[in-house]
Amino acid sequence: MLELPVTRAATFVLVRPHYPENVGAAARAIKTMGITRLALVKPGRLAVPEHEMALKMAVKSWDVLESAGRFATLAEAVNGASCVFGTTSRRGVSGIISPRRAAELSVARAQQGESLAFVFGNEKTGLSEPDLALCREIVRIPIAADQPSINLAQAVQLVAYELFAAGLAARAAELDR
Repeated sequence: MLELPVTRAATFVLVRPHYPENVGAAARAIKTMGITRLALVKPGRLAVPEHEMALKMAVKSWDVLESAGRFATLAEAVNGASCVFGTTSRRGVSGIISPRRAAELSVARAQQGESLAFVFGNEKTGLSEPDLALCREIVRIPIAADQPSINLAQAVQLVAYELFAAGLAARAAELDR
């Protein structure tokens, strides 16, 4: 697996996920981008790594599910992270950055040895105001449709991809020097 400083520095955190399919698909999404740390905050009764549907969706990413940390609070899950990026689909929130900008900022932080957390709310309500307050940066994936948000695992995949792509670009720039 291709590892980059930024992907080694990243932990993806799912807060109160409801569906085991999204937990498994998120594990697969991050692993395809070289990220192996997943944390779950108060997962719903079924949204646990050992659920049959989580395992089914995590194709070749079972190690990510097995090692996923479980936490009672978001504060516990992000404890030790130098920078916490929270995601939201809400409009009107000030200081929003794109996933690409978050990835660019993350590369620089990872190169300085900092640890990163990318936080995603549950499928129905997203992150609460207190959860967002724990985040240093707020990220929103721009969408064109009237649909207010995208699937949790899809959001995880998009952010993980941007992180991986920014890491590759940084590595190429370093090799060109």
